[in-house]
Amino acid sequence: MALPPDPAVPDGSPPWGGSDPAAPPPPPPPHGSALPGGAAPGGAVPGAAPAAGPLPPPAPAADDGRDDVRGPILELRDEVGKVVVGQDGTLSGLVAALLVRGHVLLEGVPGTAKTLLVKAIAAALDLDFARVQFTPDLMPSDVVGQVIFESQEGSFRFREGPVFTNLLLADEINRTPPKTQAALLESMEERQVSVEGITHPLPDPFIVVATQNPVEYEGTYPLPEAQLDRFLFKLHVGYPTAEQEQEVLARHHAGLNPHDVSGAGVRPVASPAELAAARRQVDAIGVEPRVLAYMVALVRATREAPSVALGVSPRGAAALLHASKAWAWLAGRAFVTPDEVKAVARPTLRHRIALRPELELEGATTDGVLDTLLATVPVPR
Repeated sequence: MALPPDPAVPDGSPPWGGSDPAAPPPPPPPHGSALPGGAAPGGAVPGAAPAAGPLPPPAPAADDGRDDVRGPILELRDEVGKVVVGQDGTLSGLVAALLVRGHVLLEGVPGTAKTLLVKAIAAALDLDFARVQFTPDLMPSDVVGQVIFESQEGSFRFREGPVFTNLLLADEINRTPPKTQAALLESMEERQVSVEGITHPLPDPFIVVATQNPVEYEGTYPLPEAQLDRFLFKLHVGYPTAEQEQEVLARHHAGLNPHDVSGAGVRPVASPAELAAARRQVDAIGVEPRVLAYMVALVRATREAPSVALGVSPRGAAALLHASKAWAWLAGRAFVTPDEVKAVARPTLRHRIALRPELELEGATTDGVLDTLLATVPVPR
């Protein structure tokens, strides 16, 4: 099986390579200069700093059996592609989050296949899936579960809520009050639920994928910084291209039912055991001290930037490390290079930065700040 080249940034660019993911893996190309806005065209990494200079060639992966696990994980792209057209960058970000037990916040307008994408990933990995529509009257017990009285047995029993699953889609999470949003905090961080003083562990794996609409803010409750910091990635889900949208219509015309992923032919291509093995390999990815120092320099630069009111926390630095290791594993490397750090910096850090209010009024964005930092922070050679 041909292994793909470097994965591109998870914001609309093709995952695990450029325009031809099935091609043999060429040496990673140098990243271009910083680009404003969202994804870069042609698989380039947006917001990238100048090239890091010569890097050692990727270590062969076949000797340690890495390809035996990477193969099924990489097949996810084709399997999910049976029902989802485009959104390759979002798919790659979700897979990377699964590899490091991270949660994902998807921001995009309705109708861009966010729910369908998560359902297809769950089906392709043979994982349980649950969806909760967050509304203003949703109660915490509707999410985590509650203790009920069994009249026939004369005893109380804990009835599990939808959070007891592998992939939980929290749809329009910013439309429910903070009390219900906070019900997810323990689940996301501790992977457990405490009710009536009793702790109930959640299944493994457990990933929360939350969505929010970037346009309609009336009647919404913005997520607090404490909860935003729990998400590994914040991914922007955009519109498909004209060609992709035409393909969507052609599939619907041919009878595609987006509510039935199994009927559309999506089958498990990787098991939870293979996902667990992939996680162990990601944990074993090497990181040199100079690369760790580069991550620290990026994070500390966000705290010192004059346009930033709140910089990235140490938890954000740890998230950048884990995301970079997942990206290196997807690229077939046995170690992390600055290229992986730059590729995941924006989706990993953009929601952990708060700009000064007066600059937000002038149109400044966190992505623009990160672009500047990626272009100015020295890259190790």
